[in-house]
Amino acid sequence: ETLKAFDQEVNAFVDYLFGPRDARVRGWFLLDSYLPTFFLTGAYLLCIWLGNKFMKNRPPFSLRPHLIVYNLGITLLSFYMLIELILATWEGGYNLQCQNLHSAGEADIRVAKVLWWYYFSKVIEFMDTIFFVLRKKSSQITFLHVYHHATMFNIWWCVLNWIPCGQSFFGPTLNSFIHVLMYSYYGLSVIPSMRKYLWWKKYLTQAQLIQFLLTIVHTLSAAVKPCGFPFGCLMFQSSYMATLVILFINFYIKTYRKAPSRTAVKETPATTEIKNGFHKDYFAAANGLQNNKKAQ
Repeated sequence: ETLKAFDQEVNAFVDYLFGPRDARVRGWFLLDSYLPTFFLTGAYLLCIWLGNKFMKNRPPFSLRPHLIVYNLGITLLSFYMLIELILATWEGGYNLQCQNLHSAGEADIRVAKVLWWYYFSKVIEFMDTIFFVLRKKSSQITFLHVYHHATMFNIWWCVLNWIPCGQSFFGPTLNSFIHVLMYSYYGLSVIPSMRKYLWWKKYLTQAQLIQFLLTIVHTLSAAVKPCGFPFGCLMFQSSYMATLVILFINFYIKTYRKAPSRTAVKETPATTEIKNGFHKDYFAAANGLQNNKKAQ
């Protein structure tokens, strides 16, 4: 009874902040109450803290079969969302510049169903960090990585409850395309014989940055020429994407533009440290090593 009362108070407060929810998604799994999303996010953060303590004096797990299956699964889910969003928005005659929440009829429901899977995929992607922990790649659990994973899951709970279609389609469409490339990359990186072909990591990061910038432009286009989509949501999404742009640019500069020190060059024999154009640390990467560089 106490938990039920707390749940009612939390959801009443959320409704007070954001107004009436979209009736078309009422009753959908995980959406009616904010507490499951909140508790899952808390469990995610707790697993990082406790997991690092648990693994501190233990050898790292390899997890190669698990990583192959996981990356393949996320790749297929992302491909499904990409194709379904393209077909649904085409069917509904979505306006690329600005699309409201109610004019496309059944196509809006179809888009909302895909976006629910997009929201749910964010809790699945918590496993990115769990794999870091189990493989003792704690240096990869950066602020950017945790911030992006934790916030996306919560933001998309709000999106699904208040703006589950319309202008909300664009970011997930781009992100699903990027995730097809990204999780394919991580899946292939688990296979030793494929690593010599994975020369395109830098360009994948550039594509992620372009994705964020295009999403900002698309979001602001609806503010310049309104079509009834909530203005406050447009401003919030633009601001959030701007934080990702800043963090990813900082990451990109540190990763790809920072010249190695003279000491590091002297201490790195080319014949032993470099193979097929990659430093040996690269070959330690499976799924976990580079996941902090993703965009979602």
